[in-house]
Amino acid sequence: MNSYFRRGIALGIALLAAVAAQAQTRPPVGGVISAPGAMIFYVAHGAPDACGPGCSDWIAAEGVVQWDTYKRLLAILDRQNGRKLPVVINVKQGSDLTVAASLGRILRGRGIDAAVAATEVEACSGKSDEDCFALKRPGGPLDAKEKLSGVACELACVLMLAGGVHRILPPGNRVILTARMQIYDRLAPNVSAEHRESLTSIFTDQFRRYLGEMGIDHELLDVTVDKAGGRYVEIPASEWGRLHLVTQ
Repeated sequence: MNSYFRRGIALGIALLAAVAAQAQTRPPVGGVISAPGAMIFYVAHGAPDACGPGCSDWIAAEGVVQWDTYKRLLAILDRQNGRKLPVVINVKQGSDLTVAASLGRILRGRGIDAAVAATEVEACSGKSDEDCFALKRPGGPLDAKEKLSGVACELACVLMLAGGVHRILPPGNRVILTARMQIYDRLAPNVSAEHRESLTSIFTDQFRRYLGEMGIDHELLDVTVDKAGGRYVEIPASEWGRLHLVTQ
């Protein structure tokens, strides 16, 4: 792992959102230094086979991947006493791509399956986002069900999903990627245009190799880089299996 990739934890890469992100009303998950909307993890409990044959419990991962998100993923995995619960991913716009890849590596290293879906907590019905967040923050378990369609899986989502030993992306969700990335340093935001261009190329190559290591065809990223032209490119569901984005 070279110095550029290690630096990625501090020098984040995020997707340029096509539209402005909606205002977040919930408190920061990691205290005052954590950005509002940062990804949280909690255990959800559903009906028998709710998350697959023989699976009724899963770890919900929802929100924006931030510089310190990997700490919370490690913490909740460590609390499972050896249980390898699948992680159900719902990544929001503006996520840090380098950290998303590190989350994928953690999942692979722990032998964890991953899926893309929204988790709907029963106790959150009729409550505000802030009140619902207060229920989720302790980590569960919470009675819930999966919403299997209507989730947009952008590049941060793909990078995290890639780490799953088994990967599930239910029909009705969308894989929408873009070649446009925003290079930023959260500690020193004035990164020169020349340095941004160089780092974009470096990190693109790093992500291509990472996806290959996770068993995903490099064409997934090549199509985005070659054809997006700054626009979003949707990878149709008919291609997910061929590109090994999902496992059989």
